[in-house]
This record gives sequence, structure tokens and C-alpha cells, in this order.
Amino acid sequence: MSKKVPQEQYEKTLSYRLKVWLEGSKDLYVGNLEMKPQSLPEENEETRQLRRRDEQRMRAHVYDMEHNREMGLFKKLYRIFSVLFCVFLVVMLLIGVADLPPFGNADNPVNNEVSRRYIENGLQETGAVNIVTGMILDYRAFDTLGESHVLFIATCTVLILLRVDQKKGRNGEKEAEVNDRAFEPKNDVILQTAARLLVPFIIIFGIYIILCGHLGPGGGFSGGAVIGAGLILYVSAFGFAKTERFFTAKTYKWMSFGALACYCLSKTYSFYTGANHIESVIPLGTPGAILSSGLILLLNICVGVVVAGTMYTFYVMFRKGGY
Repeated sequence: MSKKVPQEQYEKTLSYRLKVWLEGSKDLYVGNLEMKPQSLPEENEETRQLRRRDEQRMRAHVYDMEHNREMGLFKKLYRIFSVLFCVFLVVMLLIGVADLPPFGNADNPVNNEVSRRYIENGLQETGAVNIVTGMILDYRAFDTLGESHVLFIATCTVLILLRVDQKKGRNGEKEAEVNDRAFEPKNDVILQTAARLLVPFIIIFGIYIILCGHLGPGGGFSGGAVIGAGLILYVSAFGFAKTERFFTAKTYKWMSFGALACYCLSKTYSFYTGANHIESVIPLGTPGAILSSGLILLLNICVGVVVAGTMYTFYVMFRKGGY
């Protein structure tokens, strides 16, 4: 058996020096250079008073806003330009209102052929019984795509501004979890029982609203809001530890990315075929059936996923600062 060598003797061996050199764990300057602590310069009373006098002069000349000529001129110009801008804005608004057509005029934009086209030919061209859904997810689907991206960008902005620093590690996460539950009962039997009963029905009802948005009132925006409310109720009752078993930040990112990509690709196909007068291979189906209205059902699902994730993420970030 090998005999254990004392630490002092081991540090004198070649193997230890080679190990330290390879790891770079030893500071080469310690013990090899003359090092002595820096001492603060001594300051007598006369020097101290002179330094204080210089500081007072600097504050009086630089930070004196009341007697500063440049600052006074800036404030006057700021007030003048503010008044001019407000007057200009009011005049422009009045001119715009004065040019509006009279109420009830036959030439008003409300009475043009666009709205008439939506009402008279909407069912035939989109296959959606719900005229509003056919309008926002077929005729104006590009606008709805922009609205969905606005929600996603708003969520990313909130994540950047309110996210808790992850460098704290597990201890920081546990501390955030404790602080989050400090003002709530840890195990509220009434709230948890109500959540167990209501959350499944809330989420199922939200799915129903999304799937039937082309048949009646509803759609991706309203159904996604209902599902988001169900997720918020669940996390309020059971906390983040149980909710993160099935919904995390990575889950939201992939769901939103997949929904927006699917929406974009689907409408790109529709825009291409419609702009080039090409017959679409996607049938509109029978109006009133669940599998009808072409791509509107798929687009409703995509919008619902984005809205539900956005609502839950906003709540999580404002309450805890992270998933």
C-alpha cells in the first residue's frame, strides 16, 4: 500500500507543480512580487476646506438650474414648442373631423360594396356560417396574423422586462416560490376543490368556443381567453410547482412558434392561390358542419393557442417574474 504523504511535502514534488501548472490554479505573482497595501493620502484641514469649496463652486455653477442661462432658455423654448405642437394637433384633428361625410350619407364608407360583399357572398366564398369569423380569418386574415404577432411580441417584451434573473440558481427559484405564496394560503381547500371542479369544464368550454367559432359566436380570441382564465385559476389554486409539470416557458415558446408558423404558412398558400386565381385544393365543406370553411378552423386553433399562452404568461410574469 502507498503511504500518505504530508501536504507540505507533497507541494514540493514535481508532480504537484506540474498539476498546478496544468490547472492554472496558482497565482504566479503571489509571493514573487513585492506587494504592500496602498495607504490613503493624508489630507490636512486646509486641503479639505479647499476641496469642499471647489465642490460647492462646481455645484453652484453646474447644477444651479434656476440661474443657469442655458437651462432657462431651454425651458422657455420647450414651453413654446409644446404649445405650438398642441395647437397644430388640435387644428389637424378639427380639419379631419370637418372633412368627414355627413351621417347617413349613401356615399359613406359604411355603405360601400365591401360590407355588402361580406354579407351577401360571405357564406358562399368562405364557407363560414359566422360572418365575423369569415371576415377576420378569410377576407382580413392578414390583419389577424399581425394581431397574433403583436400578442407574441408583447409577451416577449414582458419576458424581457419582468423576468427574474436565472443566475441565482435553485435557491433563488425556491425563494421566489416562497415569496409568491407568502400572501396566499398554502393549501386552500375551498379554492382547490372549486378549481378541480371548474378548470376541466372551463378548458373544455374554451376548446368548444374555438372549434365552433366558424359556426356561431366565438373563435380563437374568445376561446383562447377562456382557456387562459382556466390556467390562471389552476395556478392560483395549486401553485407553480404543479402547473409547471405540463406548462413551462419552453412549452409556451414552442406552442406560440408552432401556431404562428402554421398560421403564416396556411395563409401564404391561400394568398398565393387567390392572387393567382388558382383553384384551392382545400374544400370549403358543407356550411354548418364542424369540418367546413376551409382553413378557418385551423386558423382559429392557432389564434386560440397564442391568446391562451399570452394571457397565462402575462399573469405569470407580473406575479412571479418567471415560470
